Amino acid sequence: MTVTIYGISNCDTMKKARAFLAENGVDHVFHDYRKAGVDADLLARFVQELGWEALVNRRGTTWRKLPEETRAGVTDAASAIAVLVANPSLIKRPVLDADGRWLVGFNREEWATVCA
Repeated sequence: MTVTIYGISNCDTMKKARAFLAENGVDHVFHDYRKAGVDADLLARFVQELGWEALVNRRGTTWRKLPEETRAGVTDAASAIAVLVANPSLIKRPVLDADGRWLVGFNREEWATVCA
């Protein structure tokens, strides 16, 4: 199984997700947005698999710090991708690709059905 996990290394949810993969012996590649970057092509793939609404973390500090007009302008895939490229910490974490089965966010039970 080929597993890639996308996120930011210092995120607590990412740490839980990576620990889960290690506990279950799942080899994986970690793509850190801050080190490896994130571009519109990668985000377009995420949107195709998961939908743009699932990717935008509207509960986090980064979202709350955005100007109101920027937040109000996120109304479709193209506008979401533009804001996410400029602000990778807005992407809900983690994003998991396990042999083409995609998940966003970390839920042990859900991940167990895909990775274990």
